[in-house]
Amino acid sequence: MSAAAALPTGAAAFLLRYVRRRPLGFGGLFALVVAAAACSVGAQYGMKLIVDAMAGADRAAADVWSPLVLFVGLIALENALWRAAGWLGCNTIVDTGVDVRLDLLDHLSGHSMQFFSEHFSGSLGNRITATAGGCGAIFGALAWTIAPPCVDFVGAVVVLLTIEQPMALALIGFVAVVALLVVCFGARGRALHQAYAEQGARANGELVDVVANVWTLKAFSARAREHARLACTFGDEAAAQRRSWHHLERTRMLHDALLWIMAGSMLLWSVSDWRRGALTAGDVVVVSALTFRILHGARELAFALVGTSQQFGAIAATLRAIGRVHAVRDPATPRAPAAVRGVLALEHVSYRYANGQRVFDDFSLVVPAGQRVGIVGPSGAGKSTLLALIQRLDDVQGGRILLDGRPIAELTQDVLRDCLAVVPQDVALFHRTVMENLRYGRADASDDEVVAAARAAFCDGFIRALPHGYDTLVGERGVRLSGGQRQRLSLARAFLKNAPVLLLDEATAALDTHSEREIQHALAQLMRGRTVLAVAHRLATISSFDRVVVLADGRIVEDGDPHALRARRGLFGSMWRLQAEGFADARIAS
Repeated sequence: MSAAAALPTGAAAFLLRYVRRRPLGFGGLFALVVAAAACSVGAQYGMKLIVDAMAGADRAAADVWSPLVLFVGLIALENALWRAAGWLGCNTIVDTGVDVRLDLLDHLSGHSMQFFSEHFSGSLGNRITATAGGCGAIFGALAWTIAPPCVDFVGAVVVLLTIEQPMALALIGFVAVVALLVVCFGARGRALHQAYAEQGARANGELVDVVANVWTLKAFSARAREHARLACTFGDEAAAQRRSWHHLERTRMLHDALLWIMAGSMLLWSVSDWRRGALTAGDVVVVSALTFRILHGARELAFALVGTSQQFGAIAATLRAIGRVHAVRDPATPRAPAAVRGVLALEHVSYRYANGQRVFDDFSLVVPAGQRVGIVGPSGAGKSTLLALIQRLDDVQGGRILLDGRPIAELTQDVLRDCLAVVPQDVALFHRTVMENLRYGRADASDDEVVAAARAAFCDGFIRALPHGYDTLVGERGVRLSGGQRQRLSLARAFLKNAPVLLLDEATAALDTHSEREIQHALAQLMRGRTVLAVAHRLATISSFDRVVVLADGRIVEDGDPHALRARRGLFGSMWRLQAEGFADARIAS
């Protein structure tokens, strides 16, 4: 599925798309289930024939063997069909669960970074897992809990039509009334079920957020605070669950009462007809068997329908949260890029955050191919946002951004980002080996190429000192490594990617002075012949760049050679002097 493809907005349409994806699997499954349930009803009729034969006056002449063979044969066939349905259902439903998770993840990863800043990552992950489980539960309930009672009802009507038509018509009317009342009563609880699903997702997100920030919890002695906060959150979830559950129990009570009345009435009717001689003993047996079968199946059916209603609510909540249309979309007819030289241009760009705060307004900047440009300025000036817009992590709201004279919106996001190597300030690593994290820079790189990139980034030494070298697991988000080590790995990935445009967002912020000197030497090799945009607070790191652009309030206030800007009495010069004075004060204090 394309990352830009829209998901269905309704839970039913969402489920139907997977049925259409595997029509033979689901079609065969439900055909087997219907056939198995029909065999079960047929077996009840076979029992009627046996009883009628045994109730005859002449036992010697009674033919009990034919109905007995029919009865036993139908039971054997029913069991075989159920096992075949179980095997087919296992493969079809489990594979569909995999598809659901992959499709939701694919769509989720296509959202802008603004979307992820507004949602708990743990909640989003839990929604995907819960939705896949909910789809499996619905398909399973349809096959094994909902379809069989429906077949039983149809079969019972057919059998009763051969015995006594008024009784069959009464059964139809009774079931219709029960179904209408249960559906109407159950529909009133849909909002309660959806509210419970929303509260559950929120509670899971809060819990994952606390676990992910356990260091902060310990550092600020906040265990009691977070316990109280989560107790309140879990309490809200529990209250929503109780409201949903209580409504389910009320629905079940209504259902059970109505079915008790129906079953009792059918039995009284059949026994009365037998006493009058209108029905045989076998007729009473089959009516009793089918009535209790419908009673038992309808109870399971009611539970399944209620549970399915909850699952539909959870799926609908996920589609509202994850399935919304992407803010950043790939073009319908993307253009294939030529050889990328690396000319970047921003023309009259306007951009605001979701809260309406202006970042850029009629902003323009041109970076020739191969030029190294430092981006500096006070916090909030728009430096990191500028790099994010070049990567199309979000779209500009006015103007355009061009790469080699071509609007980046005409390229797919993946093609654009293949042209960019990014070293972020907050380095994110997967809970995988060092080798796997490094190879993320280029999936087809050989081990020798990965090691060469690590050496270029001066991290081969510390990697080999790890317990298992390149095969060492780095922990969640790289927690087993220091900040400087994580940043070196990020640099090594940029070396390995070897893209024509290099974006550095405080690429040496987590390094000590000695390591920074080594990395600066490595970066000099990496930047050679490439277009470079580097956000830096340590102004010394960009002192040898070709050009420095100074931002303030989303505008370019200075632009030129770093040495020339240092000599001026402008913003860059004052920032340089303040940092120099800070270093001097630090040396005196030490």
